[in-house]
Formats: sequence, structure tokens, C-alpha cells
Amino acid sequence: MIIKYFYVVIIDLITIIIIMMLNSCWFDKSKPNRVYMPDMYYSDAYEPYSDPYPDYKKPTKVIQLPFFLGKKGSSLLPVKGTVPRNSYGFFSYNIPNTNEGYNDSKKIVRYPLQKKENQKIQNKNKTNKIILEDGKNIYQINCSICHGNNGDGQGFLVKNEKILGIPSYKDRDITIGSVYHVVTYGKNNMSSYASQLNEIDRWKVAEYVMYLKNK
Repeated sequence: MIIKYFYVVIIDLITIIIIMMLNSCWFDKSKPNRVYMPDMYYSDAYEPYSDPYPDYKKPTKVIQLPFFLGKKGSSLLPVKGTVPRNSYGFFSYNIPNTNEGYNDSKKIVRYPLQKKENQKIQNKNKTNKIILEDGKNIYQINCSICHGNNGDGQGFLVKNEKILGIPSYKDRDITIGSVYHVVTYGKNNMSSYASQLNEIDRWKVAEYVMYLKNK
């Protein structure tokens, strides 16, 4: 009797193990096999470029896609070969990340978006003030911790000897173009900030750096 009971237990355990193994096997490794809390995996919010038809179904909500998309996504992709534009009109910075490129960037000595800013605000003095205020806000968030609030190289990290060798802007041969170049590509110990700041913000912070240098 004991032996029979033992075999029954063994068979039950083997069956459970086999079921668990089969349940953990699936062909599409990019998606979970079983979702116990679907609301944690799939947001009810409308998410562009996301798959509108996940594995689990919610009968109360169906995203209808345009016919010509073939139900492949919830947003249209940009037309191939097109160039992004912004409110300033398209402009690009084509100077390469080389030593020669850095020297060429020094030839840019004026804020290149000044004309567009003036057209928007129609007051040159007010425009300059807004540009510097925006640049100051961006600088204090991203730059002052190393370069200091006054651009003297005495930021919080420098004073606490976490980083050394930060120069004062007044001691450097820089222009708004070379500042933009370094913010875009990085130089020496400074990494690129292109992923944190868009090109307009980079120009504004470069303008503020020049303001600190000439202050």
C-alpha cells in the first residue's frame, strides 16, 4: 500500500514538472508566454508606434488602424528621405567632429537663430534677454555643477575635488560656435550633451557661455 502511494506521488510530481516545462516553452521569445497582470505589461494609453494587438485581448477597447497601414502600427512613419523641420525652419550643423572641425567652428561668432527669434518676438532687446534667460536656465541645470555659476571652473564637483582641470571661460579662446561644437560632440573629459539638449538649446547655452566669458 505504501509503495503504491509512493508511486502515485512520484507520478503526480512528474506530471506537474512536465506541465510546467511545457507551459514555459513557447516559440516567440519576444513576448511573455503568460501574463498574470496584463495591465502592468500593456498600457491602456495610446502609444505611438506600439503594437495595438498584444497577446491578451480587452473586449472593451480596440484600436482601429487605417486600412493602408495593414494593422502594422498605430502611427505613420516619416516619409523615407525627408528631413525634420522645426519652428525655425530647417538648419543643420555640418562641421565634423575633428580637430579641423573644431577650429572651423570658431569662425561662428554670432547666434545663428537671432533673425528667426527677432521675427517671432519683433523686439531685439527683448529677444536677447529671453535667449540669455533660457541659456542661463539650461546652463545652471546641465553645466554649472562643473563649470560654476560664473563660468570660472569652480563648480560644486570641482570644489569637492570630484573632478579637476575645469578652466575658466575667460582664459579660453572660444566662440559661440566652438562652445556649440563641444556641447554637441564633447571634448576631452566632457561628454556630448546632444542627447540631453536639442540643437536650439545648445545654441542658447552657448550664447550664455559667451555672455559669462565677456561679463
